[in-house]
Amino acid sequence: MDRAPRERRTLRRTIRSTRLVLATALVLGALGVSAPAALAAAPSNDTFGGATAATLGFSEQLDTTEATTDADDTQLNTVDCGAPATDASVWYAFTVASDVGVVVDVSQSDYSAGVLVGEGSQGSLALVACGPGAVGFFASAGTTYYVLAIDDQEDGGGNGGNLSISFNEAPPPPIVDVTVNRNGTFNSRTGVATISGTYTCTDADFIDVFVDARQNVGRFAITGSGEFFDSGTCDGASHAWSVEVFPQNGRFGGGKAMTMTFTFACGAFECAEGFVEQTVHLRGKK
Repeated sequence: MDRAPRERRTLRRTIRSTRLVLATALVLGALGVSAPAALAAAPSNDTFGGATAATLGFSEQLDTTEATTDADDTQLNTVDCGAPATDASVWYAFTVASDVGVVVDVSQSDYSAGVLVGEGSQGSLALVACGPGAVGFFASAGTTYYVLAIDDQEDGGGNGGNLSISFNEAPPPPIVDVTVNRNGTFNSRTGVATISGTYTCTDADFIDVFVDARQNVGRFAITGSGEFFDSGTCDGASHAWSVEVFPQNGRFGGGKAMTMTFTFACGAFECAEGFVEQTVHLRGKK
C-alpha cells in the first residue's frame, strides 16, 4: 500500500498547526499580552508557627506586602496595646543567653510599622511591650519572646512594604543628679521668685525640672510653680538651671520659702527621676 499520500497530508496538517501557533504568538506579542505572572507568596513568618528565630544583632529586610493578619495578632494586640491595625504582620521568636535590655526597631521601614512583644504560648500571650517605630524591653535569659512586626496604618494606608527590623542591646538607663541653691531672688513688683541650681545627667535626650515653692506669710501661704527644660545637655557635665516661679495667690517676698524640685531625664525608652526638698532664702533683686 502506497503510504506517500497519507504522509504528505499529515505533514501539511503539522505545518498548518505550527504556523497557527506562531501566528498567535506574534499577535499576542504585538498586543503586549503575556502569560500571567505567578502570585507572590506570603513571607514564611506570616504566622505564629513560622516565627523567624532572632537574637541580639539580628536584622533583615523583608517584603511584607503579601503578609496577612489573623487571630494570633488580634489576641496580642487586644491584651493592652490597642494598635490601630495589625496588617501585614510577621512573627519573630527572640531569645538571649543573658539578661539584657533590648530594642526592636522597625522605624527604617518604608511604611508606618509598629512592634508588639509578647511572652507565653500561642493564643494566650501576655503583652511585654508595644509601640510605633521601636520598642524597648528587658529580656530574661532563656525566655522566648514573640515579636510581631505590623503595618499599623498610622500613615493612612496598608498593606505593608519593605520591613526593616533589627534587634539590638538597649542603651544604658539615664542618670540624673540635681542641686538647689540655698539663695534665690524675688521681683518686688511682680512677686515672681527665681530659684536656681545645677544638674548633671547622662544617657538622656532631655532634662525637665519642676519647682513648687511655698512661702508662709503669717497664717497665709503664697504658692507657685515653674519649669526648666533643656535638651542635648545630658553629657555628664554639670550645668546651671534657673526657674521663674510664678505665684498663684499673691506675691513672693523676702524671707524663707520651702521648695520641692522634681527632675526627669529621659532617653529613648527610660527616664531617671530626682527630687530635692530645700529651704531657699529669697532676696530682692538688685
